[in-house]
Amino acid sequence: MQLIALFIEYFKIGLFAIGGGMATIPFLSKLAERTHWFTQNDLLDMIAVSESTPGPIGVNTATYVGFHIDGIVGMLTATIGLVTPSVIVIIMVYSALKKFGDNFYVKSGMYGLRAASCGLIAAAGILVARVTLLNEEIWHTTHEIAGSILWPRLLLAIILLVLTTKFKKVHPVAWLAVGAVVGILFHFGS
Repeated sequence: MQLIALFIEYFKIGLFAIGGGMATIPFLSKLAERTHWFTQNDLLDMIAVSESTPGPIGVNTATYVGFHIDGIVGMLTATIGLVTPSVIVIIMVYSALKKFGDNFYVKSGMYGLRAASCGLIAAAGILVARVTLLNEEIWHTTHEIAGSILWPRLLLAIILLVLTTKFKKVHPVAWLAVGAVVGILFHFGS
């Protein structure tokens, strides 16, 4: 029964995660709250690992959660659940664009999908920033923003933002490695 639920949940995520893997993060956050299959911190770990390994983030997280739930069978169930809607939708979109690609309404709809995916990716960024850069226990206790910010993490995020903007040819894995090394050296986990 849990495998059916796993397939259905990931099918729904795959169906509505327009814009790629990062757009799945808000859905995954809600899934964590609803099912308790993983925590918000587990989600952040999945994102970090997914960003530093080959493959789309949505597939990597589905594989991780599925394996956590029921080993190889769970891994396959979640991953197939996630990618099935994409396969169906891409076949339908291809057929429609082949016939109606120059239609005003089709073009307008595609631009609307771009805006929606941008919003989903921004929401994912805000979620990751909140959980990574804010000590939520202190925030909920004191409601003091300055005392709740994890300043070393924020400083690292700002430095890497500036560096990645300036040095665009450096591969993202290199920046992730720098972040991991800094996190280890300065004990970001404690």
